[in-house]
Amino acid sequence: MEELVKKAQQLAEFLKKEEEILIVTHIDADGITSGAIAYRSLERAGKDVEIRFVKSLDESEIEKIADENIFVWFTDLGSGQIGAIKERISDFIVSDHHVPDAITDNQLNPHIFGYDGSYELSGSTTTYLVARVLGLNHDLVSTAIVGAVGDLQDSNYGRLVGLNRKVLREGEANGFIEARKDIRFFGKQTRPVFKMLEYTFDPYLPGISGNENGAVEFLNSINIRLKNGDNWLRWIDLTAEEKKRITSEIIKILIANNYPFSLIMRMVGESYILLDEPEGTELRDAMEFSTLLNATARYGQEEVGLAVCLGDRGEGYRRAKSLLQNHRRNLSDGLRLVDEIGIVELENIQYFHAGKKILDTIIGIVAGMSYSFANRNKPVIAFAENEDGIKVSARATKDLVEKGVHLAQAIKLAAERVGGAGGGHSIAAGATIPKGSEDEFLRILDRIVGEQLLS
Repeated sequence: MEELVKKAQQLAEFLKKEEEILIVTHIDADGITSGAIAYRSLERAGKDVEIRFVKSLDESEIEKIADENIFVWFTDLGSGQIGAIKERISDFIVSDHHVPDAITDNQLNPHIFGYDGSYELSGSTTTYLVARVLGLNHDLVSTAIVGAVGDLQDSNYGRLVGLNRKVLREGEANGFIEARKDIRFFGKQTRPVFKMLEYTFDPYLPGISGNENGAVEFLNSINIRLKNGDNWLRWIDLTAEEKKRITSEIIKILIANNYPFSLIMRMVGESYILLDEPEGTELRDAMEFSTLLNATARYGQEEVGLAVCLGDRGEGYRRAKSLLQNHRRNLSDGLRLVDEIGIVELENIQYFHAGKKILDTIIGIVAGMSYSFANRNKPVIAFAENEDGIKVSARATKDLVEKGVHLAQAIKLAAERVGGAGGGHSIAAGATIPKGSEDEFLRILDRIVGEQLLS
């Protein structure tokens, strides 16, 4: 941690010398929070700052940024393209957690210091390390934790670990955030309990997930109150005994359906409560907040998510909630589609091709959710069409990573072999490849993953 702090201080010194700075960041929850942290910290430092959201950093995008002729702070991206950036842009820093293609003095990246950016430090927590030495920015820790949770950095163990945990402890010590042991389902703050269960697909609850009547019948069968007067009860409204009863019954269902013990154990873990946000809102729980941000990003409304991160609780917040409702519907529909078309298994990987039926901006989320019924012993590869060709999203489990699977390396090699480009993390990665190259890509990727499992 000490080495990372020293590097953060070095990058902060670069920023202090500049008057105009362009922030370039990614379009997911981790990217939005990273950009918001950078923006607010520079604004407080009296800098003239602009922000730009990008899906990826290809050569044309890097060229556009270079034409701005301004100092650039890349957040939650940049490390994987550091060579190409250096060729065109002379003045920049990077705070990223993806696997770097080269080590440079002007980037803060956990991989360079021997940590895993898949679960030990996210783009937002990496960026926070720079912001906290720029000035009095300790309040931005809540935004950083939202980004880490949005990047699923807590999914392997049911809680944040590694350097993320050090950032969390700092937030707790300063009274901004609280970690609570709880069930790790979306909607605890805002949804009636039966709706929370109905829209839970990770893990998939047979007879309950996607089935409103099934969720209601389940709660009735174990004598759980649905209402208090005219008001539907949310998870946060239930007693500790009622929560324990629901959790115990869900565990029985998962055991009866042969779910891995490791997945069942991660169902209960930590929830992160933002103490400055109102109870019963999407902003109170880091998981719900991050999903809210993802909902803005996946539909080209990143600026709405940024506004919410920067404190907009009016029109921006209302717009974000509307996008969230649409997002959850699309995810539910997407998972049902995968269940209908089926997942094809190869020797070492499995895949589905959604064509244009699932948006390329949410295909990765659906791929991860599909583990609720897919073979957990193989990575899931998902294809979706977009204007650039074929978007590839890949997801693995913690157990697969421990056995040697490194999706970022595998996806990058396979994509390059068919004329595409990709990267990411050991447990989650993505690429864009030419349309029509899917079969060759799968053949190459299947072989590479097989070699990783044997090494």
